[in-house]
Amino acid sequence: MGKDTKHALLIDETAAFVMQSLTDAEGGHDWWHTYRVWKVAEKIALEEGADTTIVALAALLHDIADAKFHNGDENIGPERAEAFLKSNQVEPTLIERVVEIIRYMSFKNSLDGETRTSPEMQVVQDADRLDAIGAI
Repeated sequence: MGKDTKHALLIDETAAFVMQSLTDAEGGHDWWHTYRVWKVAEKIALEEGADTTIVALAALLHDIADAKFHNGDENIGPERAEAFLKSNQVEPTLIERVVEIIRYMSFKNSLDGETRTSPEMQVVQDADRLDAIGAI
């Protein structure tokens, strides 16, 4: 199985996992928010030349466990994303890049003075913010 096919299957599995995980999520962080972020992020990634696999995975997993619903714990989301990716035997470098985006892309974390960025983070962050302001 080629790398592109393997990544396409992983993205499909991730979408199914996230859809099931967000079944009871509130409207601003539900499956449909995630779906819109994913699809907008894919379009932006193609225009900007960002890694589409990293963008898709980060967009899908970015709200898997939002800190607002876990007593402000900023680690739960990245930890759940990492555990899911590891359980699917994803290569460590890819896991690291996706988890870093999830950990540092929130508006709150962008204000803490610690700057981490990549083209993929910027793409997912822009797609998330566009959806948050209703630009669908």
